[in-house]
Amino acid sequence: MSIKSDKWIRRMAQEHGMIEPFVERQVRGDAESRVISFGVSSYGYDVRCADEFKVFTNINSATVDPKNFDAGSFVDVKSDVCIIPPNSFALARTVEYFRIPRNVLTICLGKSTYARCGIIVNVTPLEPEWEGHVTLEFSNTTTLPAKIYANEGVAQMLFLESDEECEVSYKDRGGKYQGQRGVTLPRT
Repeated sequence: MSIKSDKWIRRMAQEHGMIEPFVERQVRGDAESRVISFGVSSYGYDVRCADEFKVFTNINSATVDPKNFDAGSFVDVKSDVCIIPPNSFALARTVEYFRIPRNVLTICLGKSTYARCGIIVNVTPLEPEWEGHVTLEFSNTTTLPAKIYANEGVAQMLFLESDEECEVSYKDRGGKYQGQRGVTLPRT
């Protein structure tokens, strides 16, 4: 298995629609725009967060249960900025839609800009032949409200290519998050 470079990522995005929409160079802010970078990097792709958020609230004193998740535990927010309450979390989705090849495993990691502010992005794999918008979870580990910016970089995808195809892909086994669009809540 090898980690893939910017050239490989560009080729896979252009020839196979692996990432749509695709930004073929890294977009970086300057002193005036102060944009958190996104697009192709040396060995990965920095994804953007869409402007659709689900912010966790415990006004109903619910128990967080992945087998019986209460959608009423979230407040829907559509905005260029999401404020996450102290010691809470929010869900969002990537702007980009992914189609992962059968011989590739993709790993989503948080960006250091957010980590240095106490905002953690959940580390998650995108399995071979999975496709959809990636649902992202942002944890605010601080005692203060925290901001997430839509349409700017929030996480980096690393692509690991195997020299052989997997025997059973995510698509083959009918994975429950296959083809997801928008922010997707837990399913069992």
